[in-house]
Amino acid sequence: MKHLLAVVSSVSLSLCAGSAAARGVTPYLPLNLAPEVERQIERVLILAGKPVIRRPIPAALVLEALPAACKRDAMLCAEVRAYLARYMETSGVPLLKVSGSIVGGDSDRVVPNAHGRPNDSAWEVAAAAFYQPSDYLLLNLGGIAYDGRTAATGTTLSLGFEYAQLDIGYRDHWFSPFEHSSFLISTEAPTLPSITLSNYQPISRLGLTYEFFAARMSKQENIRYFDTVTSGRPRLAGVQFGISPGAGFGLAINRVMQYGGGARSAGLSDLLGAFIDNNSVNRGDTAGGEEFGNQIASVTASMAVPANVPFVVRLEYAGEDNSYGGNYRLGDSAITLGLDFPHIGERYDLGFELSEWHNAWYVQGIYPLGLTNEGQVLGHWFGDQRQFADQVGGWSTLLAAGYRTDRGDTWRASYRTLGFVESRRFQREPEFPYAQLHEFSLSYGTGWKGFPVGAKLTVGRDALGESFGRLTGTVDLGLGSSLRLPYRADGQWAVPGDLELHIDVGATSSRVYQIISAPAPDSWTDRRTGHHVALGVRRAVSQRGDLGVQLELDDIDEHDMLSFRLLDYRYRFTPHFAANAFFGVGRYHRDAPAHGWYVGTGLQWRNVIPQWDAGLDARYYDKLSRNRVADTDPDPVIDRPRIHFDVEAVTVYLSRRF
Repeated sequence: MKHLLAVVSSVSLSLCAGSAAARGVTPYLPLNLAPEVERQIERVLILAGKPVIRRPIPAALVLEALPAACKRDAMLCAEVRAYLARYMETSGVPLLKVSGSIVGGDSDRVVPNAHGRPNDSAWEVAAAAFYQPSDYLLLNLGGIAYDGRTAATGTTLSLGFEYAQLDIGYRDHWFSPFEHSSFLISTEAPTLPSITLSNYQPISRLGLTYEFFAARMSKQENIRYFDTVTSGRPRLAGVQFGISPGAGFGLAINRVMQYGGGARSAGLSDLLGAFIDNNSVNRGDTAGGEEFGNQIASVTASMAVPANVPFVVRLEYAGEDNSYGGNYRLGDSAITLGLDFPHIGERYDLGFELSEWHNAWYVQGIYPLGLTNEGQVLGHWFGDQRQFADQVGGWSTLLAAGYRTDRGDTWRASYRTLGFVESRRFQREPEFPYAQLHEFSLSYGTGWKGFPVGAKLTVGRDALGESFGRLTGTVDLGLGSSLRLPYRADGQWAVPGDLELHIDVGATSSRVYQIISAPAPDSWTDRRTGHHVALGVRRAVSQRGDLGVQLELDDIDEHDMLSFRLLDYRYRFTPHFAANAFFGVGRYHRDAPAHGWYVGTGLQWRNVIPQWDAGLDARYYDKLSRNRVADTDPDPVIDRPRIHFDVEAVTVYLSRRF
């Protein structure tokens, strides 16, 4: 880590020296520490069309978003502006939250995304203070304490400017556009000490953003090293590159790598080589010494849509390792889809997330504890709900809704559920059979003598069948004289003229190339025709170019194919003729879900009749992959532990624009 510190420090300082008009560093806002404020900030960014592809969120980004958000919700804008004012001083204490709980039940699982806090913790204190003597230097002091642990979360030294900010200390990382889940890294575990170099101001018309971090994990014993074992603290390195080429649209690629620990190599040159040459990582056919480390990767997309009822569409596609060779094919994959409506009828908001993962997540041969810190998984919260290291896939759903009263108080309700999908391929004898997790919470936020206070009731049953319950009271002494405005209706805003929502209906002709088992020959199925339905949204990014996302459902060889276009670009040659190119992620459910990339291109005849278009698309799905988990699958063999499907599809459709 010291080598990386030297490199990023020199880069940051040299950039600062050469930028006379630099804006300086920005503080980062709390992450899963002040839920009511964080939700308000999320709503501001959605209303302003600012895509979020990583967290914590820089205060400077929210400040830039306020003018656009004020056009729709002036009351929300005023409250967030008053909160941000605390960060505009030379020093301050923006967070001093004290919580006490009455707890019950038998569950020993942790609260999702709560920095490792267990269900039965009866208290929590979170604090943050800062001192900024210069535009280019910022000292943050922070911490979280609860029953059994104290951590220095939020304690960082920051220096640099908007295109290169260096953060040293206990800064959280979250590589996902979602509020409630992230497969690569989140706040599920206690915060890691790290060094981070990133920009908060996008670069060029493409809106380029980046983040590099290097962190040190908790100690692990029995780490594989050639024919023996070693012990030590593994390193964790993370990289994100993002673009935002159009209003409200964001796309990012992310990688996180666990390496080193004890006698294992932890040099910077070896790390860079492993990032470039994926074949040295996650190779199941090599000894523990030859395999450099453990990596996971993802691609994420987010698009804010400024309709009459504004909303944002989000997707995360992640992989635990590679599949079928090649650095770009993800194996043991996972998908999260989500919608967020920040402004329904002025008083309400609604969010939804749905995740699915294959069975090998957070299970890795080199490191006995895998991607964990202090015993908790670093990524998606499902990993702490199962028996540790069980190879079991599953799904989770979260639905959250909010309501604002006439006085400006807030109510929030959420329901979270999870189910594990066991199979004959990965059976084990747990102490308790898995049950479906259910969690319901209801919270109320108001003010008392100028301070935000709240109460929250959470009840449920975990995935091992154990019950839990918490009644929590909270006061944030750092937000004295907080601004809470009474409700008032805001006027309608103008929907952008370049916004296009559409529904497509048609037919798809397809065939499937099946790669199932070594003894059986690979083969194409007969071509079949089935239904095609799609929902999509586009916005203009140039005089003739449009950018959007689309969700598609097709009948492929009598099985469901759910596809999400991460990037859908259309070029309008004339008012009546256009061509498009796209790529995305497909989910093919053939006895069990297989995931993979797809690409395509198409032609479109616009305004065949007013508001109706006709189109022709051609798509190719490359190595949709899954493990042999279905009861009908052939027994696994050493050279083909997975099943793969290639799909060729041609679609003819009619599209209705709104």
